[in-house]
Amino acid sequence: MSTTRATTKDRSAARTLLRLWPYVRPARARLVTAAFVAVLASCTGLVIPLVLKWMVDGPVADGDTAGVWLGALYLLLLGFAEALLFGLRRWLVARPLSHVEAEMRAGLYRHLQRLPVAFHDRWASGQLLSRATTDLMLLRMFLAFPLTFLLVNSVTITVGVIIMLLQDWTLGLVILGPAIPVVITCMVFEKRYHHVARLAQDQVGDLTTVVEESVLGIRIIKGFGRHRSQARAFRELSGKLRGTELRKAGLLATIWGVITTLPEVAIGAALVLGCVQVADGDLSAGTLVAFLSTALALRWPVESIGFLLAMTQEAATATERYFEVINESPEQEDAPRRGAGNGATSPHRPAADDGMLFSAVSFRYPDAPASSPPILDRIDLHIRPGESMALVGTTGSGKTTLTALVPRLHEVTSGHITLDGEDITAMSREELRSKVAVAFEEPTLFSASVKDNVLLGMDEQELDRALAVAQADFVHALPHGTDTQVGEQGLSLSGGQRQRLALARAVVGKPRFLVLDDPLSALDVHTEAAVEAALRDVLADTTALIVAHRPSTVLLADRVALLSDGRITAVGTHHELLRTNAEYAHLMSGTGEAEDNR
Repeated sequence: MSTTRATTKDRSAARTLLRLWPYVRPARARLVTAAFVAVLASCTGLVIPLVLKWMVDGPVADGDTAGVWLGALYLLLLGFAEALLFGLRRWLVARPLSHVEAEMRAGLYRHLQRLPVAFHDRWASGQLLSRATTDLMLLRMFLAFPLTFLLVNSVTITVGVIIMLLQDWTLGLVILGPAIPVVITCMVFEKRYHHVARLAQDQVGDLTTVVEESVLGIRIIKGFGRHRSQARAFRELSGKLRGTELRKAGLLATIWGVITTLPEVAIGAALVLGCVQVADGDLSAGTLVAFLSTALALRWPVESIGFLLAMTQEAATATERYFEVINESPEQEDAPRRGAGNGATSPHRPAADDGMLFSAVSFRYPDAPASSPPILDRIDLHIRPGESMALVGTTGSGKTTLTALVPRLHEVTSGHITLDGEDITAMSREELRSKVAVAFEEPTLFSASVKDNVLLGMDEQELDRALAVAQADFVHALPHGTDTQVGEQGLSLSGGQRQRLALARAVVGKPRFLVLDDPLSALDVHTEAAVEAALRDVLADTTALIVAHRPSTVLLADRVALLSDGRITAVGTHHELLRTNAEYAHLMSGTGEAEDNR
């Protein structure tokens, strides 16, 4: 199971986060307005110390009670204005950022549907799930809070320092004393926190994968009494994640301690020095009150630097993880090959080239070593229009891989496949997959109704016919008939029932070409015979390639192709091959292997 964990490298968080701009651009007006409102609210708070200075040096010093009440009214209005502005900022960003998150999640989902099967073979589902949930939540939180307040706090600190320097420059220099060590601490923290944040988010993906697999495989876990070992594996991963989160907490505690302690020491020193100046008559009490009030107002902007930087780093790693998937190349529509798609004659093509034709087809998995032999090696096979061809071979001979090439779940390494004379790479995938229907040996059902699982958007009028062909009339006895929800992965049904629904899904649209990968392996003898009888009528009107392991399935086909070590070694009728091919006779005798994968 691959976690697709990227190697952490030194990089600019700002440069990484700039990749979000295309998604944020539609909301830029409201975000800029929200930032301006937040700056205005923060600067409104800095006016309060100036009002305090006026009150202390004016009405309080003069014993003017009315002036004190007036000053209190000013403070109340300023506080109300500050709260109102911050509330307005929250209202401005809530809706557009929810839209940004939704659009990014939808874009990720669309992209996942377009990625090749080889990508999904490499990536753990939990890693993809964590990117679509946890990582996008972190990005929304960053856009809603740190992105704005890194700017707001920078402006607030700058304006506050200017106000303090104008009040008394000597005290202002005392306050600025911790600036250099705080900046150095932040730089070191940012670099270290990035690595830990990335590790934590990858571990969340690993943990999500374990939970998902445990839920989907609960019957196996219970059936084999493996709940303790699964719980142990979960605890180990959970413990690793806990350790990583504690490392994050330790880094946060360190930077928070530094950026809290040093400014507090500076404020204490300024207080002592200011009191001495007031006692000497060099500074007014109102000025000292205003200075200290401004310094205290800057405590939050300074102290928040730590967790704002932490959230920024987490958002940067979430962005990296998001674009690791988005950057994967989707299935591309190939340019038509010369002589394909227009009925032109190929040097490998017989005169009558209709039907399904494999011409010198070879295949090697993209991640396989270059020195490894191909899974399929120069396959030449012609299934004539309306003909059914059974594909027989031992485990690992490449039968399932060959069937996956027809709907382009994998791309051929060399050679070409044509349907009615047209190269499949010259068709759009939508067109190709409207012509070719597939039923896999392992049927996959979705958390939806029986009807939706079979039709997958096809005309509902075809439902009854397809269910009849697949001998799936059992659905009418379910609590809500074809509207019954089958549950996740269809585990509420038996293996044979799931396989029959998968077969009904394949035949529902009366496809021109049919690819069946041992579609009857989970059926009992009587049901298999009934399905075979119904399938013969379907196969009479289609061109079919059927992976078969049992003689009863082979007898559905007009001819048989024997696949051995990635090559077609014999083609003929079932009875011909029984007489002339020892390997085929061995397979059909029941002593050969009965199932393949890749």
